[in-house]
Amino acid sequence: MTDNSAPFERTFREMFRRHAAGVAIITVNYQDEPYGFTATSVASLSAQPPRFTFNMARSSRSWPAVANTTYIGVHMLGLENQQLAARFSAAGNRFEGDHWATGPHGVPVLKDVAGWLIGEVQMRLSFENNAVVVVQVVDGQVGGEGTPLLYHAGGYGQPVPLDYEI
Repeated sequence: MTDNSAPFERTFREMFRRHAAGVAIITVNYQDEPYGFTATSVASLSAQPPRFTFNMARSSRSWPAVANTTYIGVHMLGLENQQLAARFSAAGNRFEGDHWATGPHGVPVLKDVAGWLIGEVQMRLSFENNAVVVVQVVDGQVGGEGTPLLYHAGGYGQPVPLDYEI
């Protein structure tokens, strides 16, 4: 069987570089150690019951924690959280400092973000080297109103209002 997807890998990457996505950070406590990473794949799955999903590579350093824990946090980021997003997408100790606290169910909760949700993992669907994780919300808090942080074309940005209202 031949791999017909190879010619479209560049097209695929270019298309998704042009697709703006909200920036979030996923956190988890595994064996009394905090883990976290920046994600642009967070999506609402359902409102009743409240569920969200995210995707990740199973080769990630955080995968063993996500694969073996019950509760996960998602933190939506605002424009003022750009340094936090960069911190959680780079190597190093992401939890050094006072920018977080232990939250419900022992999950690390980041401070001064647009909002956070804690959820119980309902399903992990593995496909090759990737996984989709389905989480049902059990707690959360909305932060202050602000401008959401977006990821687009390899960098961070912000939405710009249109000239008319819907």
